Amino acid sequence: MQIDLSQMITEGRNPASQNIDELSTEAMLRVINDEDKKVALAVEAIVPQIAQVVDAITAAFSKGGRLIYCGAGTSGRLGILDASECPPTFGTPRSQVVGLIAGGHTAICRRWRMRKTTSSRAHRI
Repeated sequence: MQIDLSQMITEGRNPASQNIDELSTEAMLRVINDEDKKVALAVEAIVPQIAQVVDAITAAFSKGGRLIYCGAGTSGRLGILDASECPPTFGTPRSQVVGLIAGGHTAICRRWRMRKTTSSRAHRI
């Protein structure tokens, strides 16, 4: 299966912050704040779907299942962060919510960039 990342908005540049490095500090913060406001509205639009996911995870937990976050780069680090907060915050067993990151332990603290070649093999750059 191949995914066309160019069609995913999360992989593109945000026009609102394209020149953020040229703005004053206050203007920069306003751009960030304006973009942050969109998050709550986006979540609000899909609360029923989020509830379905939470209910499915809860049902899996009740049957001994686990929640496993898998990601690369920032998304992998955020998954690890969320998983590490579950035991102290919610009293979950450490093995119930797990975070996995591409590149393993080294990638948690170090930047790990990948590029594709024509042979579809990833190489560290």
